[in-house]
Amino acid sequence: MSRLRLALACALVLAAAPAALAQDTQRLRTDKVEVIVETVARDLQNPWSLAFLPDNRMLVTERPGRLRIVDVDGKLSEPIKGLPRISARGQGGLLDVVLDPNFAQSRLVYLSFAEDRGEGRNGTSVARGRLSQDGTSLEGTEVIFRQEPSYAGTHHFGSRLVFARDGSLFVTLGERNDLRDQAQNIGNHIGKIVRINPTGGAAPGNPFLNREDARPEIWSYGHRNVQSAALNPTSGELWIVEHGARGGDEVNIPQKGKNYGWPVISYGVHYSGQKIGEGSQKPGMEQPVYFWDPSIAPSGMAFYTGDKFPAWRGSILVGALAGKLVSRLETSGNKVTGEERMLQNLGERIRDVRQGPDGLIYILTDSRQGRILRMKPAT
Repeated sequence: MSRLRLALACALVLAAAPAALAQDTQRLRTDKVEVIVETVARDLQNPWSLAFLPDNRMLVTERPGRLRIVDVDGKLSEPIKGLPRISARGQGGLLDVVLDPNFAQSRLVYLSFAEDRGEGRNGTSVARGRLSQDGTSLEGTEVIFRQEPSYAGTHHFGSRLVFARDGSLFVTLGERNDLRDQAQNIGNHIGKIVRINPTGGAAPGNPFLNREDARPEIWSYGHRNVQSAALNPTSGELWIVEHGARGGDEVNIPQKGKNYGWPVISYGVHYSGQKIGEGSQKPGMEQPVYFWDPSIAPSGMAFYTGDKFPAWRGSILVGALAGKLVSRLETSGNKVTGEERMLQNLGERIRDVRQGPDGLIYILTDSRQGRILRMKPAT
């Protein structure tokens, strides 16, 4: 190579370096604090959820059907073995991951996923297994819950998992898009939130335990596709954020036995522009705590309780897919009192948002080259 060509090549590399660094670390201004957003890990294929292990490493799901451990330095493990049979079609695949509340002793990991049920049908299922001491496999993996009925579609699986303070497990279940009317039918799991015990049976105290026409696992119904869920750290209540259609994304606090209206009421319209159901209100159906119109397509949420962002304490951080942002919702009691939209300049679909044990914010971006981002104060 001539000296001139070598010099030109070096110049191109040096010119590209700042751009590459800018992608890995960005300094951004929000309403109340300046933050740095940095890349922790990359090359994850459509990551869907993450959970922190006791040693601060992360379990991360990839929708095509892989579960990995991510070291604190961002190194990805080989895919963990021993997963259940996963149907990775459309919006389905390996979805949420949570640790057993007593993980330090039990080493149990819970997964939600789209399960192949045969004959082209699938449904949301929950499995659990013990993470081996070397972290390479799940042992004794068993499916403990299956959404019924199964269906041949590939949309709206819901799938967020949240352990309640009493040890029961909330599971959000989508209405599979084409079966939306079934969200009003308490005789199935379509468009429901269910509450089960850690081995999969209906949890004591559920509202429909003694009704022959209802599924005993149901906690609430009339939901569309809930992909965001977390416990309020003050009240211990479950809060959810669910997808609307074209508008009508909702924040709800699902109460025992209550009907949240889909598809009879909504603050949005169908993608065709047609009216949904009967309007935005109807007796016997609950109103949302907050809603978006137009839609941001919410997925993944966390209540912020840490000390790294004192001005955000008590806020809900919600990821947005179509909106390509993080929405910070200010709360007071059971009300949303304000919203700040952040990180739009990243141009990334945000799949999940979690608070780490270090009090920093961890974010999953949804793409075939997905990343784990970490947000920290700039000073």
